[in-house]
Amino acid sequence: MVLAVVFGLILTVVMLFMFLSGLMSSLTPSSASSSLPKSGVLAIDMSKIAIAEQSAEPDVMTMVQGGASISTVGLWQAVSAINKAAEDPAVKYIYIKADGASGGIATLQEFRKSLANFRSCGKAVISYIESPSTASYYIASVADKVYMTDAQGASSMVVGIGSRLVFLKDLLDKLGVNVQLIRHGKYKSAGEMYVKNAPSPENLEQNQAMIDAVWKSYASEIAESRNMSVEKLNSVIDNLELNKPEDFLSTGFVDALMSREELHSKLADLAVVDSYSKLKFFDLPSYIAAKLLPASKSGNKIAVVYADGEIIDGEDKSNVAGDRFASVLAKVRADSTVKAVVFRVNSPGGSVLASEKIKAEVELLREQKPVVASYGDYAASGGYWISNSCDKIFSNETTLTGSIGVFSMIPEFSKVMKDVVHVNMVSVSSNKHTDMYSLMRPFDDAERDYMQASVENIYDKFVNIVAEGRELESDYVDSIAQGRVWAGSDALKIGLVDEIGTLEDAINYASSLVGDPNSSSLNVVEYPKPMTSFEMLMEKLGQTSPDETVFSGTPFESVADVLNEWSRRVKKNPADVVFARIPYAIDIQ
Repeated sequence: MVLAVVFGLILTVVMLFMFLSGLMSSLTPSSASSSLPKSGVLAIDMSKIAIAEQSAEPDVMTMVQGGASISTVGLWQAVSAINKAAEDPAVKYIYIKADGASGGIATLQEFRKSLANFRSCGKAVISYIESPSTASYYIASVADKVYMTDAQGASSMVVGIGSRLVFLKDLLDKLGVNVQLIRHGKYKSAGEMYVKNAPSPENLEQNQAMIDAVWKSYASEIAESRNMSVEKLNSVIDNLELNKPEDFLSTGFVDALMSREELHSKLADLAVVDSYSKLKFFDLPSYIAAKLLPASKSGNKIAVVYADGEIIDGEDKSNVAGDRFASVLAKVRADSTVKAVVFRVNSPGGSVLASEKIKAEVELLREQKPVVASYGDYAASGGYWISNSCDKIFSNETTLTGSIGVFSMIPEFSKVMKDVVHVNMVSVSSNKHTDMYSLMRPFDDAERDYMQASVENIYDKFVNIVAEGRELESDYVDSIAQGRVWAGSDALKIGLVDEIGTLEDAINYASSLVGDPNSSSLNVVEYPKPMTSFEMLMEKLGQTSPDETVFSGTPFESVADVLNEWSRRVKKNPADVVFARIPYAIDIQ
């Protein structure tokens, strides 16, 4: 029986390896290049690609289990390919099927700007929508012409953007769980969901300000592309005037309604071919594989270092793990061919200890070469901690940044144990406060003061780090800190960032610091190297459970998961309970 199980496991691994080998061979640049037509239309179907910080190979386990085949395309690769297409005579125009677009607010904004730049080079962008959401219409609206299906039954979800705040206090009270929150910063709301049943006035204020700033940026771009006022755009959306396809046409949100057959005819006419059947397409992943050459191993390099994800301790590969990431930065520092670094931050923060390790390496790196920060969807709390001293900071208008604040949060289950589980626990300790992290009793006054002092000390350090890095007075930093999260457009006004700009802008600026910004002798290399499909497979086969961070999702899938995670953290390292992190995970749909 045991032999049969072992044999079955080996057979499964071998089959997966053969599947992976075949998959990888089909994705090589040479095969992609040979399959591209000599001339055609670059077609981008937003339901089949995910624009992320870095490109990623397919997750084999998801594909084997019948998951959707979605290509994860790195933002820099997507932007570079669109720039390449603007100069490529083989590309007649770009056609975007916008339905299905979703993602981080700043990521979509950078991608849309690359399409706008393509248009400015004299080539057309054509988009088509059937059941538009806010995100898909935002992408579609950049086009020279926006077409929509004429079929009745198409649904519209162009209703603006928003966030949802979840509060668990009432549920936790019923369970008997007492969450002990210690924080500095009246806007530091990361723990509010556990200790309140409604948002504080400060939390509501900052959420409304963030949403308003993000929507102002999105709405102004849409309005400019569609040649309408922002006031009209908001009026149409607020009054729910976009219901049927005819509504989109009458309000000027689209240029024409047409069937799929009529669309095919229009696309053929634009490409100057006799019929749609003769029109050739190439998709974005294939075009990237064929046209973007890998960075040369020789010559001067611009390194883009991606701090993408939660900041946690250790060596984890799927987040910004302090020890692992410090090693990556040390490797970049030691590489004499790297002349400048773009520190791409897309992180809501996390562990203070890990943030300190990373910041220390960033400072060593800055002693040897320029380091330019580029902010993605988030560069908040720990994400801002590690990057605020960079030589220059580029942020998107919609980046969520700041959140200069600190909190600590530890639950205790004494009431659960006594009233629900009916278990009595007695602690035997060598010292008065030995069991303060046991999770089985509340803090006493001395212990709470001890934790508060730790939080205050770290907050003061955070403020001083920002004051030094941004060359500001500490009192001023404190006034704009208090845990408040700012949209990039507002962060620019108060001095937290230097310029509104994209990842491409940051790379061009870094290049200008070491030579001609358009010099072909400069290569862009990316760190850390994403895991291959085979590495992802081996990691999953070797794990019995994921090592998720405490804020891996909002709202959490279950309260039990949260409590189990806190217990695991405290048992692993009692000091690992002080955080610099925001609770927001805002995607636009």
